Amino acid sequence: MQPSDKALVPFVSVDNMMRLVHHIGVEKMIIELAAVIEADFKRWESFDKTPRIPAHSPHGVIELMPTSDGEAYGFKYVNGHPKNTSEGLQTVTAFGLLADVYTGYPTLLTEMTILTALRTAATSALVGSYLAPTNAKTMAMIGNGAQSEFQCLAFKAMCGIDTVRLYDIDPNATVKCAANLSGKGLSVISCKTPEDAIEGAQIITTCTADKKYATILTDNMVGPGVHINAIGGDCPGKTELHKDILLRSDIFVEYPEQTRIEGEIQALDDDYPVTEMWQVMAGQSKGRTDDRQITLFDSVGFAIEDFSALRYVKQAIDGTEFFEPLDMLADPDDPRDLFGMVMRAV
Repeated sequence: MQPSDKALVPFVSVDNMMRLVHHIGVEKMIIELAAVIEADFKRWESFDKTPRIPAHSPHGVIELMPTSDGEAYGFKYVNGHPKNTSEGLQTVTAFGLLADVYTGYPTLLTEMTILTALRTAATSALVGSYLAPTNAKTMAMIGNGAQSEFQCLAFKAMCGIDTVRLYDIDPNATVKCAANLSGKGLSVISCKTPEDAIEGAQIITTCTADKKYATILTDNMVGPGVHINAIGGDCPGKTELHKDILLRSDIFVEYPEQTRIEGEIQALDDDYPVTEMWQVMAGQSKGRTDDRQITLFDSVGFAIEDFSALRYVKQAIDGTEFFEPLDMLADPDDPRDLFGMVMRAV
């Protein structure tokens, strides 16, 4: 028996996601993703929200990130295993699913390793468009791993930077990042120390992989007027910034209940004041208010951003060949006769 069209779920493989990225263009895709994320942030209160559900082990963490707006439901499965790099594996891999709330039927299954890098970059640059100093042109990119090129191109496309200063504890990662950014419209400067990287930078992005409390930025490295895009701290016991930097900054977060567990602010008291970015985008709270203000986006990634990315991909593949129909739903002619369907299959 051939499955009906309603039982076939669009599946976007890694190969098709890469084809989609080339079809649209990296920077254009980031801009379009950011627009969907911004629209969903502005209707933040319509979503079910919960901190991601983690399963920690000595080797890393596996997490589920669910949410729903009442019409669609989405989740992402994602892991974080920093030790994987030394074994030739990705630190982070992911896949995601979108479903119709009315029927419960899945409407999209997709890889999300590439998509997460794109949505993280889109979120970072979207927030930067609200918080970064006016006319910022230089960004320090500290941590030159899998996310770095996406971050640099996102801030170029959405915030107008023209120079990136790269640093990684592994010089080979910096060489890789600089090579990948060659010819992409950015002036790329490779640096030997984090202090060198932040020289003259109005935006500082930190994205390191070690699962530990670390001090990537010390207090004396951060002067007035900068925007810090801290995206590396994303689990309990993993931070990148000295606590004193937080105390001098206006801190903006996605979902406080999650960020207080996983973000830089896990170093602060539970009642330390932070501002939720959806409130800034909705005009309910202020973002940057003066030139000397230090703004800090303590980003850990939240399920609504993944929901937005799933919504975007579902729309983007419509009418294209960048997916394959997946037979993953049993669909008997008589919904009460599942056994009969199995027997007739012989």
